[in-house]
Order: sequence, then C-alpha cells, then structure tokens
Amino acid sequence: MTEQNEFQSLQELLNRIHEISQKDEDVSVGEIIEMVGDRSYGPLLLIAGLLTLAPIIGDIPGVPTILGAIVFLFSVQLLFGREHFWLPKFLLERSVSGKKMNKGVEWLQTPAKWIDKLLKPRFGLLVKDTAVYIIAFMCLMIASVMPIMELVPFSANAAGAALTVFGLALIARDGLLLIIALILTGAIAAIIINFL
Repeated sequence: MTEQNEFQSLQELLNRIHEISQKDEDVSVGEIIEMVGDRSYGPLLLIAGLLTLAPIIGDIPGVPTILGAIVFLFSVQLLFGREHFWLPKFLLERSVSGKKMNKGVEWLQTPAKWIDKLLKPRFGLLVKDTAVYIIAFMCLMIASVMPIMELVPFSANAAGAALTVFGLALIARDGLLLIIALILTGAIAAIIINFL
C-alpha cells in the first residue's frame, strides 16, 4: 500500500486540526478522519499519537483506550489489504471538547516547529512500501496494550510518542525515525513487562 497524504509537515497537520476545533462544540473522531481521508494511514496514526501524547487530551480517562481501539482497527484493516479504513459508528461519534482539542494543539505547536526542521527523507530502504505493514503490526501491538497503560502513570503518553514517531516516519519517508520508533516500542514493552 502506497502511503498517500496531503500533509507536508507536522505543523500543517496541527493547523488543520486547529481549524476544526475552533468551534465551541465537540470534535468527533469522524470529523478528524474526514479531514485526513480514509486512506491515509500515516496521518491517521500521527493524529492518534499526538492526541495521546498531548497531556490536556491524552490524560483524560478513557481517551488512550479509545485511540488505541482506533489504531488497532486501522492497523488490522491495513494488514488485511483494505484500501479504505472503516470504523464502527460508536467510535466515529466519540468526541472531545473543541476547547480541550485547541489547548492540546497549542501545546504541540512549539515542538512541532522544531520537529519539522528535523524531518527529511533518510534511509529510504527502511520505509519502502512493505515497511507500512511492519509499522502497522508494531502499532497493533502498542494499541492492544494501551488500556493497560492507562493504569501506569505516563506510559500512555509514551505510547502516544511511539505512534507519533511511526506516523512521522511514514509521512516524511524517514528511516531514522522508524528506528527511533522501534526503540520507543521496546521501551514501552519493558514498561508493561515490569508493571505485570
């Protein structure tokens, strides 16, 4: 599956999320997916990671579990070769307040400027088309333990960081980021094993 997206930077993606969270109402999962497109695994993964990573959003009880379920379903569908992702209605209707979404995006803006300067295509062989399936499998593993991670302080944020870096690796075609994401995944596994 060739990764298709229209985002050239992390800031651009955050700006788009900021646009839809300007209204006073809640922002639903369905609205975010509609903004990104239902074929763009990298941006969808990146958004799930960012929302889990942002303290204002990711620390809301239940949010990491919901985002984990979404990543799990997307990853399974990608591994089975679906070109368009599908989510059940009850997940599409899940929402977060526009005000909290806005604060989370604002919190991420400063690191995004720094991260965008570092993004570039590197080690291209590591992020060829087949790498998308390896990434999907790793993200599926992370997503399946995210409900447990809500019980371990800050570990859900670590999962968000790994998902974010996997998403960025796909978008930027950056093999170095893929290596970093794999190291983060190993650290998450160690956290879970120690907790159990």
